[in-house]
Amino acid sequence: MNDKSYTEFTKLHANKNKGNETYVIDLYIEMLLSEIQWNIEKANLMSLIDKAIDEQDRESFTELSIEYKQLCKRFDN
Repeated sequence: MNDKSYTEFTKLHANKNKGNETYVIDLYIEMLLSEIQWNIEKANLMSLIDKAIDEQDRESFTELSIEYKQLCKRFDN
């Protein structure tokens, strides 16, 4: 009876650890995807802002700068 109880306890403990590992992995994946999204959107906006500066398009520059500020707030940067 003790062996069975120990075995059940071990399995239960292993399953709890898998749940914690899954949570950590999911959290890491979410953070990684968020970082990728931030980098892509930032690069795109910076490219458009540079283009607006090169073309001396003040209106586009202003709009894109506002978008960039909103992006920074959204990603807490």
